[in-house]
Amino acid sequence: MTDLTRPALADCAAPPQGRTGSSTARPTLEDVAAVAGVSAKTVSNVLRDKPGASPSTQARVRTAAASLGYRVGAAGAVLAQGRTQRVAIVVPMLYQSYFAQMVELILTELRQNHYFSTLRIAPQPADVASAILDTADVDGVIVLPHLDVDTLMAQSEFSRPTVLIGGRPSTACDCVVMGDRKGISAVARHLLLTGHSRVAFVWNEPAIQPDEDYRLMTAIETLREHGIATSPELVAYGSEWDRRMSGYEATLTLLRGGASFDALMCVNDALAVGALRALRLFGLSVPGDVAVTGFDDTLEGKFTSPALTSVNPRKSEMVHHAVRMLLQRVKGYDGPPRHVTTDADLVVRASAPS
Repeated sequence: MTDLTRPALADCAAPPQGRTGSSTARPTLEDVAAVAGVSAKTVSNVLRDKPGASPSTQARVRTAAASLGYRVGAAGAVLAQGRTQRVAIVVPMLYQSYFAQMVELILTELRQNHYFSTLRIAPQPADVASAILDTADVDGVIVLPHLDVDTLMAQSEFSRPTVLIGGRPSTACDCVVMGDRKGISAVARHLLLTGHSRVAFVWNEPAIQPDEDYRLMTAIETLREHGIATSPELVAYGSEWDRRMSGYEATLTLLRGGASFDALMCVNDALAVGALRALRLFGLSVPGDVAVTGFDDTLEGKFTSPALTSVNPRKSEMVHHAVRMLLQRVKGYDGPPRHVTTDADLVVRASAPS
């Protein structure tokens, strides 16, 4: 007896076996179209509930899709909504351990939210603008700046949702601000509490305006609050803030200039690694002669000799906030720019023990 409740497919050939000819191949849109006797475009429209096809055509398409086991892929469904399910990550470099770790954390967080990524290297502010404007087929952009890009962001028209992570506060877009001040202040107090009274600094290039370097100013202010004065001869600047060699060269400048210090605060772990080598070259022990601290709590710092006292800026927390805000924008949130400031934790290790 004929089952009149099901559309007849007797005039159709056996279901196609996929492009590879294997019975286990995943059915394609074209396979469904061949069985239903319509175009692939019609199949796409019907399975995405777009209007236009007659009820009988819709029935044939859905029956053909069911018989083949065809399912609309997640990527296709997203494209139908005008989204690509892809986010661009803009980073100044990857040779710095901090940025490499941050990119890995962002990739993981995006994957957990079923998003893919495109990576762009942008060492200068102008490169950041180019990366945001020129990166096609992405729903949004996460920028890890190493220079102040707020003015650039405010002067540019960005059509995609954009979030800054780890830089200074921005008035132009959503941002996650690192707890620099709290972290640096904790380092300075730790050195004071452990008996150090002459603290030197290995830092990045001097700011155009001294108060712009809020990380250095916070350290100096914390020491001053506890009665410890600093002097220019105790501050050395590296030629490049993100290179181990810069920390090495800046520390050599201090030592060859005859500066006397019992603790060395470095702007980040990369420069601190170079500083450890320079101190060793001069026959100074760490922490016996000089205590050394960094910032960023990178994996590299855990394996120096001695292991590096540093500041953990809660990288995972920063990434979580950035991805959350970006995806909210992608899905339609249109409110004013939001700021999230994360905490920071002192991580005491052998280079500056308690």
